[in-house]
Amino acid sequence: MDRTLYFVLLLIALCSVSECVQRQYHFINVLKNWTEAQRYCRENYTDLATVDNMNDMNELKKSMNVGGVWIGLQKTGVGKWHWSSGEPALYLNWGSGQPVVGGQSCAVMRNGQWSEEGCSKICTFICSSSNNMSTGLVFVNQTMKWRDAQSYCRQKHIDLVSVRNQNESQQIQKFINDNKLSESQVWIGLFRDSWQWSDQRNSSFRYWRSGEPDNYGGNEKCAVIEWATPRQWNDISCSIPCLFVCHEDKLILIRENRTWSEALRYCRENHVDLVSVHSVEMQRRVMNVVKGASTAQVWLGLHNYCIMNMWIWLSGEIVCYQNWAPGNGTTPENCSLEKRKGAVQSGGDQRWISLPESHKLNFICTNYE
Repeated sequence: MDRTLYFVLLLIALCSVSECVQRQYHFINVLKNWTEAQRYCRENYTDLATVDNMNDMNELKKSMNVGGVWIGLQKTGVGKWHWSSGEPALYLNWGSGQPVVGGQSCAVMRNGQWSEEGCSKICTFICSSSNNMSTGLVFVNQTMKWRDAQSYCRQKHIDLVSVRNQNESQQIQKFINDNKLSESQVWIGLFRDSWQWSDQRNSSFRYWRSGEPDNYGGNEKCAVIEWATPRQWNDISCSIPCLFVCHEDKLILIRENRTWSEALRYCRENHVDLVSVHSVEMQRRVMNVVKGASTAQVWLGLHNYCIMNMWIWLSGEIVCYQNWAPGNGTTPENCSLEKRKGAVQSGGDQRWISLPESHKLNFICTNYE
């Protein structure tokens, strides 16, 4: 077989077997109130469990065989906007005078812009879906409250739709116009609440049971996983003794400025390696971590293999999942000057960029073997 063709087939095979690395959860079979559970997790692991998405939730449920279990979600006094899918709300497209309503609220889209509505309002909605290959969107011509629409999308598709930039906003508005919905208000996946994860992550994933959180009695400020299947969440008083789940975070941001080679040496001496980002899920974890960086870019375990003019992760994986900023990673690098390494932007869209290895940046180590 021609060597070039053989190499291409090998790359395809490697890409197809790449697996997503999950956060590690530890079920603790000891009764403690929420604050005591938080202290225990921080002393022995990383923190009380954070959940980024449904994959995390399924992994967490595998670690336990009971309900009434603390996770690291606690109510604060500050409301923030989030996407149902767990992505940060970096792009906002409010209409004139919006948003206006306080407390827990949700967003509708109409005529290309967003308005804030109470989540109990009845609207049609748009799901993100893998079934529609042309747009990735599905319009559901049923009217539901926001949380019921969220549950419907998660059960039958992926989630309520996220609008992460101007281009996606225009695509969704075209979808709305094509479906003759331009005068209608449709739910999108944007919501506001005042719940915060113990480890200060920006994960917006929520898995509340219908009607929750309800703050019954005015003092329910901590979240538990319920006994009943499918083990959704409920809010209860933080002083009640419960079992709990900790998570062990395998990504560590090092806020020291080092060259790529120095960063690599540090990670291998003190942890396992510089981080490899081979999936959307790992990119989301990296996005949460790099927000605490003191440099505009942060080193990843990504290097350019000049002989083949290709990018490779230190973990040995080919770069299958791509998250390059425009003009980076897709054109041949000039290897005659200085070797190029990969970094992630700590702000903005947090895309990957190609930089000379002599730049001194913060970096992310991993403890995954």
